[in-house]
Amino acid sequence: MTATRCTPVVLAGLVVALLGVGGTTAPPEPKPVGEITLTDAAGKPSVLADTAAKAIVVAFLATDCPMSNGYLPAINDLVAKYADKGVRVVGIVPDPETTAEQLAAYAKEYKLAFPVLRDPQHAAVSALGPKVTPEVVVLDDKRVVRYRGRIDDGYVGRLKPKAIVTRHDLVAALDELLSGKPVTVSETKAFGCPVPAAEKAADAAAPVTFYKDVLPVLQAHCQSCHRPGQVGPFALTTYKSAARWADTSLAEIHAGRMPPWKPAPNPLLAGGRALPAAARQTLEYWVAQGMPEGDPKDAPPAPTWTDGWTLGEPDLILEAPADTVVAPSGKDLFRVQVFPTNLPEDKDIAAIEVRPGNPRVVHHTLQVVDVTGAARKMQEAAAAKADPNAPDRGPGYAVGMGWGFRPDPNYFLGGWAPGMLPKFLPDGVAQKLPKGGDVCVQTHYHRTGKEERDRTKIGLYFAKKPATDLYRTVPLAGMLRAITPPIPPGEKAHKVERQWKLTADVTAYRVVPHMHLLGKDIELTATPPGEKDFTIIRIPAWDYNWQEQYELKEPLNLPKDTILTVRATYDNSADNPLNPSVPPVPVRYGEQTTDEMAFVFLGVSSKSTARTLIVPNGLLFRK
Repeated sequence: MTATRCTPVVLAGLVVALLGVGGTTAPPEPKPVGEITLTDAAGKPSVLADTAAKAIVVAFLATDCPMSNGYLPAINDLVAKYADKGVRVVGIVPDPETTAEQLAAYAKEYKLAFPVLRDPQHAAVSALGPKVTPEVVVLDDKRVVRYRGRIDDGYVGRLKPKAIVTRHDLVAALDELLSGKPVTVSETKAFGCPVPAAEKAADAAAPVTFYKDVLPVLQAHCQSCHRPGQVGPFALTTYKSAARWADTSLAEIHAGRMPPWKPAPNPLLAGGRALPAAARQTLEYWVAQGMPEGDPKDAPPAPTWTDGWTLGEPDLILEAPADTVVAPSGKDLFRVQVFPTNLPEDKDIAAIEVRPGNPRVVHHTLQVVDVTGAARKMQEAAAAKADPNAPDRGPGYAVGMGWGFRPDPNYFLGGWAPGMLPKFLPDGVAQKLPKGGDVCVQTHYHRTGKEERDRTKIGLYFAKKPATDLYRTVPLAGMLRAITPPIPPGEKAHKVERQWKLTADVTAYRVVPHMHLLGKDIELTATPPGEKDFTIIRIPAWDYNWQEQYELKEPLNLPKDTILTVRATYDNSADNPLNPSVPPVPVRYGEQTTDEMAFVFLGVSSKSTARTLIVPNGLLFRK
């Protein structure tokens, strides 16, 4: 039975195995489950009486859950691997809001190789007790539950992936079951999206309701990312979606992770996304009351989102000749596209705007100008040997990180991350775009469980007035390739520190910290001559999956001989779930994700035309 030809079924034998509780009393022998009637994408009930099956894998899924969708290729692979071993795989979508038509479209879109059934009344949920999607249950040939929990250990929390998968729990359970052995690990904790709760009656008289009180909070602080088609992993635009994600949202808010603002409090930084205390209290009251819906007539007008260029029509738009195709599964993809500008003369750039073609998969971008032709040659070489049927394909070339060549620091054009808004430099300040230069865009792509396409555009805005001060990005390194010792394995708090001295007066506008998977925290401080040091930015809990460019509220004047200090801490222990090496190994400076870096890129302007604005101020390594 295929995903697009699911016959309606009664899922035989779905019931929770009763477990003994307390003392040393042995648990009773688990019992087979009773019958549960479900429907397929055609909306018709039928019987799944596959008595010949040696095992049934029941996978609880959700059409709008990124973690669930990310595992669909793995479930498809499992179907193929066990097809001739007597294993049936059945998907169950317990969201009552998912219609039969939507389920059919979902199965087709993700090319599912197994039937998917609707469970709007939560019959299977009540029997098997899943709390999240994806969560799997394995039944033996007697329809007794032998395993429940996660598919593998690829996540350490909701939406928090590990660097590498070390245990495939579902496969291990199936292999033991099929070989007649007891399942060694019969239950694990699954991480995923919450299974939607039973529908509650609306209470228009409740003190705090969704339409009157909660929706304005979501519009003001959440929907810029959490709306359909945007980078947020789920939408917060309707009552149903807000109620479903309420526990996750509150947990992330209480942990300080949402709205996403990584820096420690600092009066120098603009654009802080911290949720006001009154707004947080509104959400807490709403959840405590049982999330009453209220009267839709109380809803505020829907916000108008800008679909076009935020800064107006650019002077030059760079766009690839074809889509980048991102395969459903695998490691994250880093791809560089080279855009020849073919400008006959130098230009002064006052602003850059990045418009992802597919925000669901574009994690971030980094832009540089190449005046050597190296990137163009790599793109041409990649095109000459490109496989038109490769899972990942399109213009440009794949890299581990970086651009595949060492760019001139004076030609960094900044980057883009979700939530980042473009901004014009002040009059008289601009970045140089040399004639004939190529703009190279490195894009970090996520995978969603199905094939995705993207065609990101870059908009360049030229300065309207002559520039007297040159803007450039100063790369302040905490690690150096040649002299920084490797991070020892087992170290939970390995520290590095390096100082740089400004060779000219500069004015700072923005700052971009950068580390890899082992990073714990990073800080940039400034010590002007004869003055005390102060912090420009500190990220106390580094998050590799959320890197962005931070704007200063006001331009910051830093005089010549100011000492800029970069400090960073790394966790290279086995306890770090993001560690890409198991067991841990020594980690050196490098561009690959499995290497490490410690950079703070400081965007400054200066009247100096010197090639570099910094020199080392001695070396200091701390352990």
